[in-house]
Parts: sequence; C-alpha cells; structure tokens
Amino acid sequence: MEGNRCHVVVVGGGIAGLAAAWYLRRGGEGVRVTVLDGARRIGGKLHAAEVAGVSVDAGAEAMLARRPEGAELARLVGLGDELRHPGTTRAAVLSRGVLRPLPSGQVMGVPSDLTALAGSGILSPGGLARVPLDRILPPTLVTTDVSVAAYIRARMGGEVVERLIEPMLGGVYAGRADRLSLEATMPRIAVAARSERSLLTAAREIVAETPKDAGPVFTTLRQGMGTLPAAVAAASGAEVRTGVMVREMSRTETGWRLVAGPVPEPEVIEADAVIVAVPAPSASRLLAAEAPRAAAELAGIEYAGMAVVTLAYPREAFPEPPTGSGYLVPPVDGRPIKAATFSSVKWPHLAEADPGLILLRCSIGRLGEEALLQRDDAELVALATAETAEVTGVRGVPRDSRVTRWGGSLPQYDVGHLDRIARIRGAVAGLPGLALCGAAYDGLGIPACVSTARTAAARILDHLNPAGEWQPKDESLTELTKG
Repeated sequence: MEGNRCHVVVVGGGIAGLAAAWYLRRGGEGVRVTVLDGARRIGGKLHAAEVAGVSVDAGAEAMLARRPEGAELARLVGLGDELRHPGTTRAAVLSRGVLRPLPSGQVMGVPSDLTALAGSGILSPGGLARVPLDRILPPTLVTTDVSVAAYIRARMGGEVVERLIEPMLGGVYAGRADRLSLEATMPRIAVAARSERSLLTAAREIVAETPKDAGPVFTTLRQGMGTLPAAVAAASGAEVRTGVMVREMSRTETGWRLVAGPVPEPEVIEADAVIVAVPAPSASRLLAAEAPRAAAELAGIEYAGMAVVTLAYPREAFPEPPTGSGYLVPPVDGRPIKAATFSSVKWPHLAEADPGLILLRCSIGRLGEEALLQRDDAELVALATAETAEVTGVRGVPRDSRVTRWGGSLPQYDVGHLDRIARIRGAVAGLPGLALCGAAYDGLGIPACVSTARTAAARILDHLNPAGEWQPKDESLTELTKG
C-alpha cells in the first residue's frame, strides 16, 4: 500500500483483465491498478487488422447484444457511437454439399418448428421422421449434468445432433457435442431437460418467450471488436505493461508478491490484491503454490485451437454476390472449414468501407484437429479458397488474405464444468485479495467475460474496503463497493 492507495495487479490483458481494471478504478478512488500481460499487445482474442485496406476482426467479430454487459462497457468507455448491428443474420448449413437455410425457431440448433425444419432440407427423410418421436417417447430423466449429444440424441435422434447441434457448438466452442456439458453450454435446455417431457415443446416455449421487439442478437464496433481493448485500457487509467510474463505468485503478510520476467533477471512486484485473468493452464501454474486444489481443477480444463482465414475478393469475382450472413458446416461431412461468414454482407459498414470488395471469414479447426492447424498459412488459404469456390462459385484468387491462428484459445466446457468451477471458487474463497475472471468460467462471449471481470473487481474492492470508506467515481457503479 502506498499511503492511502492500494495497489491491485491484474494478470492478463485480455478483455476480462482490462474490464476488471476499469471496474476497479471506477469503483474506488483509492486504488492503483497495474495490468501485466506476457504478449506484445493487449486484447487477447480481440484483435483487428487491415485486409485489402479494410479493418477486419481477426478474433471475435461480435458480441451478444441481448446480454448487456459488453455493449454497456463499450458505451461507458466512449464507443457508443461505434456500435453497429448486422444487416442480416440469415445463415445456412452446408449439409451434404448444398447450402440449406438454418431453420427458424431453433435454439442453439434444437428445432422447435417441424415445418421449418422439413423445409430446410438439412436432415434426411429418415432423420426428419425421427424428430417428432420426441413427443411420444418416455421422459429422458436428467438428474445430473450430461453431454449435449446424449440428451438431444435421446430425444430427437442422431441427425439433429450431427447436422444442427454440432455445427452450432463448433462455431462457439470448437468442441464436440458428446463432451460438452448441457448445463454449461445450453442452460435453458438443461432446465427443460429436468422438467419437460418433450424437448420440442420446451424449445417452442423458449422461442415464444423471446420478445418480438428484442432487437438484434449481435452487435459489433465500426472498426472491429479489436478496438475495444485499447479503449477500455485507456479509460481505466491503469498502468498497462505488455511483454511482462508473471511466473510466480505467493502470499505475504500484507498481500501478494509476484515474480515476473526472465529467470536470470526476475522482477518482484508487490500488490495488495491480485486478479488472475489468464487462461486456465496459466492460472493453474500461478496458483499451484497457494491454491493447489484450484490449480489442479484449472489444469483439467482442456482448450481447443482454431484459425481464422480472411479472404478479400473483388465483387465481380462472384457470379451472384452472397446475400446471407454465412454458413455452418457439420463435422460429419468431413470438410476442413467449420464455418464461413460473408462479413461484408453481415456487416454493412464493411461494405461501405470498400463497396468493390466482398470479405469472407473462414473458421478452421475443432477439438482434435490439431494436425489440420499445423498446416502452413498458404495451405490454409488454399483450403479456404477451394471451398469458397465450390460453395459460392467465386472465380479467381482473392485480392488479399490473412491467416490468424488462435492456438489453445477456446476452453472446453465438458460435462461437469459448472461443478468444477464451483470447486475452483471454493478453493480460492479463503485466500484474501485474490479473484479470478475470464472465459474459462461462466461463458466464452465478451459479455460473459465482462461479467466475470465485474464480479472479480467487486470481490477485490470488498476486500480492500470492508468499511466502505471509498466512494465510487461513478454512481452507477455503487454496487461494486457493496460486495
């Protein structure tokens, strides 16, 4: 502590760590915040760079608009006027070699409208005939967490899992439905699984609950989601240091001691409190000495890697310019591309930046496809351009391309994930001045990460300010100092 000011170190400069820094500084006048990140830049998986002269996201391209934390943070740090909504969200599934419309009324791939499902042509006649049996089959008793695939296959059959659920989950988690937790990845469906006999009925009720005027599902920023981290960092007033790898953490009588930098020339940093906002494997290493049970649980969270290939084509290269937002690809079809987004169609502001271009974003890689991701950039571009030509009929080579690799970037919410997170939080609950946040805990999306950051900041402020002596800088954040 320096005079009356407390020093909080945030380990990790992704959006969760930066948001935590912002909430800390807004939550109390008496806090000095330092953000340390081992990378050369801040932002983690949020990064935008130019392709053919247009700023395009290389990582996450959007955030949920119907969950407020992300867009609210963007507004609070001065980016409210930069928020943009999609021009279309009409997506397709590339099933058995044909682009077929994603049926309306689905919940993360779970169909609720049999007419729309039949009209899409995604399922075979046999697969389609299996779905309504959900209404007459005996209840599937779900009393503990199960895999997404196990429950939905039991209710609606294997084709729904293979051709709807798998591509949807693959786009979010790069994971596999037979491993992913129903409770953690489809919480509303999980609630229905414990109380409803029919999954079709439950999905229809969930769709009916969504207000007609709910607004767009997603939003982004005009210059890309990659512009959010710098704005949050600047607004936080924190000292942000990149290229500083924290190697060790230990408790002291008054707080925490962190050791950073190379072994021959270590840097020791003293802090009154610490927020760990790095991926689970790194958090596990940092907590090994002081919270071994939490460290062991964190080490058990597996991560999947992926790559994003962005292609820029001249508009005239397309016989018919795409009109939908993109398409998903079921892994059962054996294609390397798991999803493609027609970025300049989905986001009109990108088309306005250069009307002569059509920008495509191809996602490659799921859990277990490490060999595919080891191919060099030229091979990945060749895979993406070949599939683009086959699916859309585009001619020639792209005007520009970019390959961005995100190795080990997506935590897998396997069966039992929520219990694991509860054990982690229980194991660190007794360590004063320590909090965790990030994508490994309560959701991969930007709003979920921001939510964990706010909770972590509240925990630290409550620890540093138990008597409520500080006043928040912003009245809207008063609850931060209430624990």
